[in-house]
Amino acid sequence: MTAQADIPAEKAPPAKPAPTERLPLAERLIRTPVLLPALTFILILLLWEFGTRLFNVPSYVLPAPSRIVEGFGVVSFGRWMEHVWSTLRVALLGYLVSIAVSLPIAVGLSKSRFLSRSLYPLLVVIQSVPVVAVAPIIIVVLGTDDAPRIVITFMISFFPLVVSMTTGLMATPPELIELSRSLRAPVRREITQIRLPYATPYIFSGLKISITLSVIGAVVAEFVAAEVGIGYFIQFSTSMFRLPQAWAGLAVLLVMSLALFQAVNLTQKYFFPWSLPKDGR
Repeated sequence: MTAQADIPAEKAPPAKPAPTERLPLAERLIRTPVLLPALTFILILLLWEFGTRLFNVPSYVLPAPSRIVEGFGVVSFGRWMEHVWSTLRVALLGYLVSIAVSLPIAVGLSKSRFLSRSLYPLLVVIQSVPVVAVAPIIIVVLGTDDAPRIVITFMISFFPLVVSMTTGLMATPPELIELSRSLRAPVRREITQIRLPYATPYIFSGLKISITLSVIGAVVAEFVAAEVGIGYFIQFSTSMFRLPQAWAGLAVLLVMSLALFQAVNLTQKYFFPWSLPKDGR
């Protein structure tokens, strides 16, 4: 009896989760991250195609998705690549310039109350000025090459970066800052080894927003003065009432924005996985 009592009871195996097949259809769709948005998008396209054909909507008002697909074939592949590269180049250059300018400004705002009180209101004023209204002035001052388009892209995309970086740098626990100062750590190490790691989630939030805004900035610049680019292509197509081609250009911009957003997202996932929530790693 004593020997039997000393034998530990076997632990019951953990309960296995219910297989997906037993879940209701709605729950299975919700748990599949790609399937539900894809089905919704396909349903919208079908309703769009059926509605334009049923009500006989002219293509110069709202082209059917099938007519938009035909609009891709009107322009050669080489010409499409020329437009795409022009817009992508300006968007990425403006995005990189906004990062290079925003980071030192954010560090200054987080370290100095004087700069925070004097410079931050000016940044808000600059952001409040409609870029579309300032764009012709920038074109006149800087010319018609890539420089004014990069400046316009920078003006649209840099403000979210400044705000997110400053918020992240100031979110560092004060006890860590006091500890580093008590150990007489230099300011450079305080920023690079304490503040920036805590600010990384905030920084990537701003980077994800700004990468899509950079594409918008490049297109706005092309609306004002350009001879190549997706924005120029859309403006030219609409002026000639070639709406299927204009919608095709809009679809290219959508794919470009999603690809750039996903590139930033993957960069955070693979190089800074610790900055993501546990369920997003």
